Amino acid sequence: MALGASHRLQDGVLAVETMTRFALAVLALASGVYTYLGVRSILDGSAMAVFFAAVIYSASVSVAIYAFWSYMARFYPHVTGAAARGALLGVMALGCAMIIAMSSWLNAAALAGSAALEQHLAETVQDYTADLDKAHQNALAAQSLLPDIQRTSERFSRLAEDERQNGALTGTTGSGSVVQLLTQMSAQLNELETGITASRERVTTLFDQGRAHLATMRTLVSAPGAIAPRSDEFSAEVVALSGVITSLEQTSIAPSVKRAAEDLSLGFIAPVADGQAADLANRQDQVMQTIRASVTAQSQVLSQAADDILSREPVAERRFVPLSSAEAVLRYAADFIPAWAGAISIDLLPAVLVFILAVVHGAIRRQEERMPFAQRITAAELLEALEVQRALSRHGIDVEQALQAAEAEDERDRMDSNITSLDTSVKTPRKGPPA
Repeated sequence: MALGASHRLQDGVLAVETMTRFALAVLALASGVYTYLGVRSILDGSAMAVFFAAVIYSASVSVAIYAFWSYMARFYPHVTGAAARGALLGVMALGCAMIIAMSSWLNAAALAGSAALEQHLAETVQDYTADLDKAHQNALAAQSLLPDIQRTSERFSRLAEDERQNGALTGTTGSGSVVQLLTQMSAQLNELETGITASRERVTTLFDQGRAHLATMRTLVSAPGAIAPRSDEFSAEVVALSGVITSLEQTSIAPSVKRAAEDLSLGFIAPVADGQAADLANRQDQVMQTIRASVTAQSQVLSQAADDILSREPVAERRFVPLSSAEAVLRYAADFIPAWAGAISIDLLPAVLVFILAVVHGAIRRQEERMPFAQRITAAELLEALEVQRALSRHGIDVEQALQAAEAEDERDRMDSNITSLDTSVKTPRKGPPA
């Protein structure tokens, strides 16, 4: 039973030997092809130089992979010692690491390079979308001050009209110094309101331009065709969008609002009371002091609001870095695990064949050790033994007598060794007991 199983395993090993070589050759060739595609994506230079360099590199990889796994398949299954097998396992691990370093990552670049570059472009679009939104919000932040400015301007204008028509502040109708001051403050606030409104139109125009660039970038990410020309067009759109974002950052009206708010109080110039009567002039002075206090308070409010806007974190400068397909696969490796698994499997699948052969040869050795010698000897070994016997017979040597003589010689050698050991022990003087 054991003899038949051992012979069947040996026949199986012989039967798959050609298939093993063929499989190693095909896997090495496949790895070389994908390595060639990966190398071409990272080399620069003339088309002819890139072609020959990629062919030479991929051919070297194919030969190295085939030779390495052929050596392992030939030697590892027949090594039985623990130390030797451990050394070969270490060599196999080193070889696998070198194969991954010189081939597998290039295979992954060939398998998923375009997808990785598209993901890089897609993430860049997301980053620039966030930057554009942030710059737009910063630029429009001063618009939140517009209702307060309009309300204050209208209040000053209404007070001036009430004073002119009804004498609501000084008790005397007409266009005197109080009306002049209120009209002046209203005019300054109206100018600030006009500036903020104009900036809104500019911000809206820039934001529309930025959205147009983003739409073009999204189209380039998902468009069919080769990734290289799309990446070049994408870079041009990124440059244009970066300019739009910078313009949005510089369009903010907040610094102007802060300067205008400070001018309301620091540049406050109250006219001289023009009342003919001393009592009217006194009332005018009191009203103008009240207006001055109101203007100062409004100035502080606007200035603080402008400071809050200016304290916002500006949009960080972003630089788009184009990547090759190999660099993109390495950067986004976690997102392309199936491609990496396939690329590595092409190179390391022969290790499975090596371990299968090692298991089979180990089973054959264990089965042969349990068989008698007569069943373990092969036909070739039997024919060789008979040939040796015939050669000895031709020289007049009896095989059985030669074996008996050899056994007698071994027995005499053992006896002589025992006698020598006995003589040595007898001649050695024993030490007596101490006196």
